[in-house]
Amino acid sequence: MRPSARRIEAAIAASEHAAALRAPVICPLCERPIPPEAKSSRHHLVPRLKGGTHKGTVRLHQICHSAIHVRFSETELATRLADVEELRRDPELAAFIAWVRTKPPSFHAPTRMTRERRESRRQRD
Repeated sequence: MRPSARRIEAAIAASEHAAALRAPVICPLCERPIPPEAKSSRHHLVPRLKGGTHKGTVRLHQICHSAIHVRFSETELATRLADVEELRRDPELAAFIAWVRTKPPSFHAPTRMTRERRESRRQRD
C-alpha cells in the first residue's frame, strides 16, 4: 500500500524540521538562513499544475515563496522560471531580493498582489 500524499508531506516536514535544528537551512532565493521559528514552505520548481509534482522542490522563506507567486503565473514559472537562478535573475524579483536581504532571517510580512497586476491577470485569463 502506497503512503498518502499527506503522510509523505508530514514525513518530509518532520525531516526538514529535524535537519533545521542541526544546521540552519539557507533560502536559495535570498540566501538568508531559515531558522526553525521562521515561516517557510517548499516551492515546486515546476508548478504541480504544470506537471511538476515530482520534479523537485526547494525550501524558501514564506515571504520569498509568496513573492514568486504574486509576480508570476504558473505558466511563466513552468516555462521560463523553473530554476532558482532564473528566478534570481528576473529584474522585478531581484529588487525584492535586494530588499528582503536587509531583513532579519525570521522576518515575515503579508505579500499582496498589486491592483495593476491583478487586473492584468484577469485580462490574460
